[in-house]
Amino acid sequence: MSQNPTSSADLHASDLPLQGLRVIEFGQFIAVPAAAQVLADLGAEVIKVESPAGDAARQSGWAKDAAGPMFSAYNRGKKSVVLDLRSEQDRDKALKLATRADVVLQNARPGSMEKLGLGLDRLLAMAPSLVYGQVSGFGQQGASSIRPGFDIAAQAESGMMSLNGEAGRDPVRVGFTVVDVLAGQTLATGVMAALIRRGVTGRGGRVDISLIDVAVAAIANAWAEYRLTQVMPSRKGNGQPTMAPAADVLKTRDGLVVLSAYTEDHFSKLCQIIGKPELTSDPRFSSNKERVHHRELLMQTLESALRDMSSDALCDLLAKGGVVAGAVRTLAQVEPGRAGVSKDLFVETFYSGRQAIFIPGLPMNLDGVQRMAGHLPALGEHTDEVLAALEV
Repeated sequence: MSQNPTSSADLHASDLPLQGLRVIEFGQFIAVPAAAQVLADLGAEVIKVESPAGDAARQSGWAKDAAGPMFSAYNRGKKSVVLDLRSEQDRDKALKLATRADVVLQNARPGSMEKLGLGLDRLLAMAPSLVYGQVSGFGQQGASSIRPGFDIAAQAESGMMSLNGEAGRDPVRVGFTVVDVLAGQTLATGVMAALIRRGVTGRGGRVDISLIDVAVAAIANAWAEYRLTQVMPSRKGNGQPTMAPAADVLKTRDGLVVLSAYTEDHFSKLCQIIGKPELTSDPRFSSNKERVHHRELLMQTLESALRDMSSDALCDLLAKGGVVAGAVRTLAQVEPGRAGVSKDLFVETFYSGRQAIFIPGLPMNLDGVQRMAGHLPALGEHTDEVLAALEV
């Protein structure tokens, strides 16, 4: 992957929007570490407090070293401090870190931080300007709050999983931890909103995120369809149940393309582009209603016309005609600067003892902010440095 990544020596540019803010992360796995990663990429100093065993993400499905895929994705540019929160002495150090910070983030089981003396009410009483962000699976209170908060449970309970998969077959989870990732982004947004309010009022406060709320809200369009039509949305696999062709996947000479051309204008353009203008007058395809009714035949007819075209060539032609389409690519086929992907989206990520890897960085373009290379911290790498500063 050819790039010109920013040197790791440039990691502390003075004009980053969150420069000077300190974030204490008590996070494991994805949601809180992902939120803290956004804040770090925007310039905040993120201190990741880990147990002597480390964030479980370090070796989740990985045994080669202490920075597996999940850890590598969400912990770039942070400082690692090891504290054993079962120890009163280390709890006191954690309390000092938290009350001197601008932001605290945690995703412990509801009630756990209170037992450690690091809960919301105590910290805000001691540091009223603190922004305290927390993530749970099913809320901080109520009967469901005690349930383990994992992405897959939220996908199931929210209705999301019921929409995903093929008709007549079992529901299928989204192929990555989509709720965890959305929860991290939602938490980062909430924290930045709270920081803006603090800048006006001087008051910190709580940012409370649950995986179940995030998952339910993520399918707002399905909720609107259900409320307006009183018809339960159903699994359709590829393709949308009320429009055609819409999100349908078609075979090309060298792969697959997903396209949407369900308006009469776009369907006419599609037919012109693929050399089948007569389809617009075929009574089986002459309206969206008829195309939905004859979807299987429509897909067969379109694929027959596309069998000699490459995916890239087809997408280029459709784009010029204003028709929505995308080649279905594997990760190996996604490249910086291709198909709209930012040239500098992938950033070099270092970990001691292994070759650097390129993974996606901050997915926004903000004036004065560069996507930057970063190091993954070894477990406890910054413990002495950070704790020594507490005594100053």
